[in-house]
Amino acid sequence: MEQSEQLRRQLAIAQETVKALTSSLAESNAEAEELRRKYSDLELRMEALGLASASKDRAKLEQRLLSAVSDLQLAQKERDEYRDQMLRLNEAVLCYLKTSQGGDAKARMDVEAQLRSINTLVTKSGTGPEPEPALMDGSVISVKEEWSFLVGNLGEKQGVKIGMPMRVMRGDRRIATLRVVDVRQKICGAVVQEMDSKKEKIKVGDRLQVDAQADVSLK
Repeated sequence: MEQSEQLRRQLAIAQETVKALTSSLAESNAEAEELRRKYSDLELRMEALGLASASKDRAKLEQRLLSAVSDLQLAQKERDEYRDQMLRLNEAVLCYLKTSQGGDAKARMDVEAQLRSINTLVTKSGTGPEPEPALMDGSVISVKEEWSFLVGNLGEKQGVKIGMPMRVMRGDRRIATLRVVDVRQKICGAVVQEMDSKKEKIKVGDRLQVDAQADVSLK
Protein backbone atom coordinates (compact mmCIF):
# COMPACT_ATOMS: atom_id res chain seq x y z
CA MET A 1 0.00 0.00 0.00
CA GLU A 2 2.75 2.43 0.98
CA GLN A 3 4.71 1.54 -2.16
CA SER A 4 1.69 2.18 -4.37
CA GLU A 5 1.08 5.54 -2.71
CA GLN A 6 4.69 6.51 -3.33
CA LEU A 7 4.34 5.54 -6.99
CA ARG A 8 1.22 7.69 -7.30
CA ARG A 9 3.09 10.68 -5.87
CA GLN A 10 6.04 10.17 -8.23
CA LEU A 11 3.78 9.91 -11.25
CA ALA A 12 1.83 13.01 -10.23
CA ILE A 13 5.11 14.95 -10.04
CA ALA A 14 6.15 13.59 -13.45
CA GLN A 15 2.81 14.63 -14.93
CA GLU A 16 3.19 18.18 -13.62
CA THR A 17 6.75 18.29 -14.99
CA VAL A 18 5.54 17.48 -18.51
CA LYS A 19 2.82 20.15 -18.23
CA ALA A 20 5.37 22.71 -17.03
CA LEU A 21 7.78 21.91 -19.87
CA THR A 22 5.04 22.20 -22.48
CA SER A 23 4.03 25.55 -20.99
CA SER A 24 7.68 26.65 -20.85
CA LEU A 25 8.18 26.00 -24.57
CA ALA A 26 5.06 28.00 -25.41
CA GLU A 27 6.35 30.86 -23.27
CA SER A 28 9.75 30.68 -25.00
CA ASN A 29 8.05 31.04 -28.39
CA ALA A 30 6.03 34.01 -27.14
CA GLU A 31 9.14 35.65 -25.64
CA ALA A 32 11.05 35.23 -28.91
CA GLU A 33 8.21 36.83 -30.87
CA GLU A 34 8.08 39.70 -28.37
CA LEU A 35 11.85 40.08 -28.76
CA ARG A 36 11.49 40.39 -32.54
CA ARG A 37 8.82 43.07 -32.13
CA LYS A 38 11.10 44.99 -29.78
CA TYR A 39 13.89 44.85 -32.36
CA SER A 40 11.59 46.37 -34.98
CA ASP A 41 10.51 49.12 -32.57
CA LEU A 42 14.13 49.83 -31.68
CA GLU A 43 15.07 50.09 -35.35
CA LEU A 44 12.28 52.63 -35.99
CA ARG A 45 13.37 54.72 -33.01
CA MET A 46 16.98 54.65 -34.15
CA GLU A 47 15.94 55.88 -37.59
CA ALA A 48 13.88 58.68 -36.04
CA LEU A 49 16.92 59.77 -34.02
CA GLY A 50 19.26 59.51 -37.00
CA LEU A 51 21.17 56.60 -35.45
CA ALA A 52 20.47 53.94 -38.07
CA SER A 53 23.65 54.49 -40.08
CA ALA A 54 26.00 52.25 -38.11
CA SER A 55 26.34 48.78 -39.64
CA LYS A 56 27.41 47.53 -36.21
CA ASP A 57 23.87 48.06 -34.96
CA ARG A 58 22.50 45.87 -37.71
CA ALA A 59 25.10 43.21 -36.93
CA LYS A 60 24.07 43.22 -33.26
CA LEU A 61 20.40 42.83 -34.17
CA GLU A 62 21.24 39.96 -36.52
CA GLN A 63 23.18 38.29 -33.70
CA ARG A 64 20.20 38.67 -31.37
CA LEU A 65 17.86 37.15 -33.93
CA LEU A 66 20.19 34.17 -34.33
CA SER A 67 20.38 33.81 -30.54
CA ALA A 68 16.58 33.88 -30.25
CA VAL A 69 16.22 31.09 -32.81
CA SER A 70 18.99 29.10 -31.10
CA ASP A 71 17.31 29.49 -27.69
CA LEU A 72 14.05 28.15 -29.10
CA GLN A 73 15.85 25.09 -30.45
CA LEU A 74 17.45 24.47 -27.05
CA ALA A 75 14.03 24.71 -25.37
CA GLN A 76 12.66 22.16 -27.83
CA LYS A 77 15.59 19.83 -27.15
CA GLU A 78 15.13 20.10 -23.37
CA ARG A 79 11.42 19.33 -23.67
CA ASP A 80 12.17 16.29 -25.87
CA GLU A 81 14.68 14.97 -23.31
CA TYR A 82 12.14 15.23 -20.48
CA ARG A 83 9.52 13.55 -22.65
CA ASP A 84 11.90 10.62 -23.22
CA GLN A 85 12.48 10.39 -19.46
CA MET A 86 8.73 10.22 -18.88
CA LEU A 87 8.42 7.39 -21.39
CA ARG A 88 11.17 5.43 -19.64
CA LEU A 89 9.49 6.02 -16.27
CA ASN A 90 6.19 4.75 -17.66
CA GLU A 91 7.84 1.57 -18.96
CA ALA A 92 9.56 0.93 -15.63
CA VAL A 93 6.36 1.34 -13.61
CA LEU A 94 4.38 -0.86 -16.01
CA CYS A 95 6.99 -3.60 -15.63
CA TYR A 96 6.73 -3.26 -11.86
CA LEU A 97 2.94 -3.54 -11.95
CA LYS A 98 3.12 -6.67 -14.10
CA THR A 99 5.59 -8.43 -11.82
CA SER A 100 4.12 -7.37 -8.45
CA GLN A 101 1.57 -9.67 -6.84
CA GLY A 102 -1.42 -8.74 -4.72
CA GLY A 103 -1.55 -5.25 -3.28
CA ASP A 104 -4.29 -2.69 -3.33
CA ALA A 105 -6.37 -3.12 -6.53
CA LYS A 106 -7.64 0.49 -6.38
CA ALA A 107 -4.11 1.82 -5.96
CA ARG A 108 -3.01 -0.21 -8.99
CA MET A 109 -5.89 1.21 -11.06
CA ASP A 110 -5.00 4.77 -9.97
CA VAL A 111 -1.37 4.29 -11.01
CA GLU A 112 -2.39 2.86 -14.39
CA ALA A 113 -4.76 5.80 -14.94
CA GLN A 114 -1.94 8.27 -14.24
CA LEU A 115 0.32 6.39 -16.65
CA ARG A 116 -2.29 6.72 -19.40
CA SER A 117 -2.64 10.42 -18.60
CA ILE A 118 1.13 10.98 -18.84
CA ASN A 119 1.28 9.04 -22.12
CA THR A 120 -1.40 11.35 -23.52
CA LEU A 121 0.57 14.43 -22.46
CA VAL A 122 3.77 13.02 -23.93
CA THR A 123 2.05 12.35 -27.25
CA LYS A 124 0.57 15.86 -27.38
CA SER A 125 3.88 17.50 -26.47
CA GLY A 126 5.35 16.59 -29.84
CA THR A 127 6.83 13.90 -32.00
CA GLY A 128 10.40 12.64 -31.84
CA PRO A 129 13.33 14.72 -33.11
CA GLU A 130 13.36 15.33 -36.85
CA PRO A 131 16.23 13.98 -38.99
CA GLU A 132 19.15 16.37 -39.46
CA PRO A 133 18.83 18.28 -42.77
CA ALA A 134 21.44 17.84 -45.52
CA LEU A 135 23.34 20.62 -47.29
CA MET A 136 21.00 20.39 -50.28
CA ASP A 137 17.80 20.05 -48.28
CA GLY A 138 17.77 22.78 -45.62
CA SER A 139 14.98 25.26 -45.04
CA VAL A 140 14.44 28.91 -44.12
CA ILE A 141 13.27 29.18 -40.49
CA SER A 142 13.22 32.98 -40.02
CA VAL A 143 13.25 36.00 -42.34
CA LYS A 144 14.04 39.66 -41.65
CA GLU A 145 13.07 41.23 -44.96
CA GLU A 146 14.02 44.81 -44.08
CA TRP A 147 17.58 43.67 -43.32
CA SER A 148 17.79 41.33 -46.36
CA PHE A 149 18.69 38.70 -43.77
CA LEU A 150 17.46 35.18 -43.02
CA VAL A 151 18.15 32.23 -40.72
CA GLY A 152 18.42 28.67 -42.06
CA ASN A 153 18.46 25.29 -40.31
CA LEU A 154 21.90 24.36 -41.68
CA GLY A 155 24.93 24.96 -39.46
CA GLU A 156 28.33 23.72 -38.36
CA LYS A 157 27.05 20.14 -38.08
CA GLN A 158 26.36 20.15 -41.82
CA GLY A 159 29.69 21.81 -42.68
CA VAL A 160 28.39 25.33 -43.32
CA LYS A 161 31.06 28.06 -43.11
CA ILE A 162 31.05 31.86 -43.12
CA GLY A 163 31.22 33.18 -46.69
CA MET A 164 29.60 30.07 -48.17
CA PRO A 165 27.17 30.83 -51.05
CA MET A 166 23.62 29.49 -50.84
CA ARG A 167 20.42 29.63 -52.83
CA VAL A 168 16.77 29.70 -51.84
CA MET A 169 14.55 27.34 -53.83
CA ARG A 170 10.78 27.07 -54.16
CA GLY A 171 9.91 23.90 -56.00
CA ASP A 172 12.33 23.76 -58.93
CA ARG A 173 12.74 27.55 -59.11
CA ARG A 174 15.58 29.54 -57.60
CA ILE A 175 14.24 32.50 -55.61
CA ALA A 176 17.44 34.13 -54.36
CA THR A 177 21.19 33.82 -53.88
CA LEU A 178 22.70 34.30 -50.41
CA ARG A 179 26.00 34.61 -48.58
CA VAL A 180 26.47 33.11 -45.11
CA VAL A 181 27.60 35.71 -42.54
CA ASP A 182 27.25 33.76 -39.27
CA VAL A 183 27.23 30.07 -38.34
CA ARG A 184 26.08 28.25 -35.20
CA GLN A 185 25.94 24.52 -34.45
CA LYS A 186 22.59 23.89 -36.15
CA ILE A 187 21.68 27.21 -37.78
CA CYS A 188 23.23 29.91 -39.95
CA GLY A 189 22.51 33.54 -40.80
CA ALA A 190 22.79 34.73 -44.40
CA VAL A 191 22.38 38.01 -46.28
CA VAL A 192 20.43 38.17 -49.53
CA GLN A 193 22.73 39.02 -52.43
CA GLU A 194 20.29 38.85 -55.30
CA MET A 195 16.60 38.14 -55.79
CA ASP A 196 15.80 36.33 -59.05
CA SER A 197 12.49 38.17 -59.29
CA LYS A 198 11.39 41.41 -57.64
CA LYS A 199 7.89 39.95 -57.38
CA GLU A 200 9.02 37.05 -55.19
CA LYS A 201 9.62 37.21 -51.44
CA ILE A 202 11.54 34.70 -49.36
CA LYS A 203 9.23 32.83 -46.99
CA VAL A 204 9.71 30.63 -43.94
CA GLY A 205 9.73 27.05 -45.22
CA ASP A 206 11.47 27.78 -48.53
CA ARG A 207 14.18 25.25 -49.37
CA LEU A 208 17.81 26.21 -48.66
CA GLN A 209 20.77 24.75 -50.56
CA VAL A 210 24.51 25.27 -50.59
CA ASP A 211 25.46 26.66 -54.01
CA ALA A 212 28.79 24.96 -54.71
CA GLN A 213 29.11 26.50 -58.19
CA ALA A 214 28.29 30.09 -57.25
CA ASP A 215 30.98 32.73 -57.64
CA VAL A 216 29.53 35.90 -56.18
CA SER A 217 31.34 38.45 -54.05
CA LEU A 218 30.10 39.57 -50.65
CA LYS A 219 28.26 42.87 -50.91
